[in-house]
Amino acid sequence: MKILVYGAGVLGSYLAHVLVRGGNNVTMLARGARLDELQKNGNVIRHYFQFRTTADKVHVISELQPEDIYDLVFVVMKYPDFHSVLPALAANHSSRVVLVGNNANPTEMKDYLQANSPVEKQVAFGFQVSGGWREPGRMFCVRGPQVQMTIGGLGEDLPWRTVIDQAFVNTKYKLVYQQNMDEWLKSHFMMILPLNFIAPAYNGDLRKAVKDNKLLHQVIAAVDEGHQVLEKLGYTVTPASQLKLARKQRKIFYIMLKIMLSTPVGKILLGDKAVSADEMFALYQAFHDLKSRANIPTPHWDALENYSPLPQR
Repeated sequence: MKILVYGAGVLGSYLAHVLVRGGNNVTMLARGARLDELQKNGNVIRHYFQFRTTADKVHVISELQPEDIYDLVFVVMKYPDFHSVLPALAANHSSRVVLVGNNANPTEMKDYLQANSPVEKQVAFGFQVSGGWREPGRMFCVRGPQVQMTIGGLGEDLPWRTVIDQAFVNTKYKLVYQQNMDEWLKSHFMMILPLNFIAPAYNGDLRKAVKDNKLLHQVIAAVDEGHQVLEKLGYTVTPASQLKLARKQRKIFYIMLKIMLSTPVGKILLGDKAVSADEMFALYQAFHDLKSRANIPTPHWDALENYSPLPQR
């Protein structure tokens, strides 16, 4: 299949690697130093836990032209960056687009693409479970033995699901389909925002943070408050196990947090640079918009925001 991965950061680079190894004709869109790296050396990834490095040759472009047609377009980037690429995606004549990453307004983005495209646009949303960081010349990818993407539409089944499945048929990558990705994505950032208060509370020193039992219990309570905001607005917290963990299994949640913060994985996933400041701030704004609509108190969340390095509201 002819596939474009729009965005060549840590997550997009790994996705492109998987798709290339699956036998697809993959193009990556990149700019600046990353464009030069891909053109000279290919898509170089150090797989952190697997103790190996891979290098894949890919086609590389710096701009998406309207006449560049792909069977699938995966757009992999930070939430606040999606808006800047929507006009180019809408103008492009490819008909199937998957926006991958945190997203507080998927419905708005889907509506924009469908209203402003010269062709019928089929739009899905996904979230890839992997992490990592960038170093000159290569990406470090932190992942388990099988990376998965949660993917789906906005309250409807995807009639073009077989096209997505075909792209991954020869890979070890797992696709988990959700019918309502709007609810899933909102539930997800209600979890990750409180967790990302932990590192700033101790200037990034997770060894100190793990000893602050009060802080960890506040984080767990704040997650539940976020769930309550969604429930008040009529959303179903998805997956249900997330709601159960924060509301009825807090001791288990607490133990999981303690373990995670004590390991190298915790530093990567919950460190002060795990989620960029601009993405955190954009998600904060989305949370406060939802909270304002729900009009319910969130005392634990409010207390945690004192730790945030972002501008106070």
